[in-house]
Amino acid sequence: MLKVAWAPSYAHPLPENHRFPMEKYALLPEQLRYEGTLSEDNFFTPGLMEESLILGIHEPEYWEKLKYQRLSRKEIRATGFPLSPELVAREITIAQGTLRCCEFARQFGIAMNVAGGTHHAFTDRGEGFCLLNDQALASHYLLQNKIAHRILIVDLDVHQGNGTAQIFQNTPEVFTFSMHGAKNYPHRKEVSDLDIGLEDQTSDKPYLEKLYETLPGLVESHRPDFAFYQSGVDILETDKLGRLAVSAQGCRERDQFVIDTFYQKGIPVVICMGGGYSPRISDIVNAHTETFRIARERIM
Repeated sequence: MLKVAWAPSYAHPLPENHRFPMEKYALLPEQLRYEGTLSEDNFFTPGLMEESLILGIHEPEYWEKLKYQRLSRKEIRATGFPLSPELVAREITIAQGTLRCCEFARQFGIAMNVAGGTHHAFTDRGEGFCLLNDQALASHYLLQNKIAHRILIVDLDVHQGNGTAQIFQNTPEVFTFSMHGAKNYPHRKEVSDLDIGLEDQTSDKPYLEKLYETLPGLVESHRPDFAFYQSGVDILETDKLGRLAVSAQGCRERDQFVIDTFYQKGIPVVICMGGGYSPRISDIVNAHTETFRIARERIM
């Protein structure tokens, strides 16, 4: 069974000028239920991640600032959201959702988080709508408890997974692969184990060819026993921030290739939705929905 993490707090209300990036978190589950791709049995509601697990990745001083709402104005601006206790609770819930997904991925092969992929969160700070790095927290848990020994993080959001790269820069058990817009945010890139920067207006054919020639080799060389996939749909040609030119079909083919690469080799994979900023919310929801459809078809 495909198990999917979702909680009402994922769609946490924000001031008017911050709501657009968050709307999809309410609409996506509704669409998946409406069309019959998923039922209530597929969804689970995660709780809050334990503080001890958060401190496995994030610096105590940074966590204290988040917990007690003590970030500076500069630090808050870097996150892109106004700080609130509800926002911090949302991030803790998302992180727990990704962690719980690991259990289901080991059982069924694939599990998904409607949110997650908060890859701009560093050990000691947040950036770009990310406060806590959910995939890093889950990876650390798997390694510490010897549930997994070699992890591959595939980040295909249009923005480099800079926080994830920084967190695992000295962790050979975790291989970080980011394929992103070379001239897009963040302007100061970190160093992943493998970074592929794409030129503006990269379209389906060169995008997919680069992915096809890269991912199988990484799986062969790193030999992961667990994987995380950041399936951002901000690569779409309709995206107002992405600056690439990938079609909806190209995005679907990307997801199908990544999911099949892991599923056919028996490597458990947790999929997080990542970014999406097309002006029409329907373009975002439809592209994310395709990812769920593909995963659902694999584990009917």
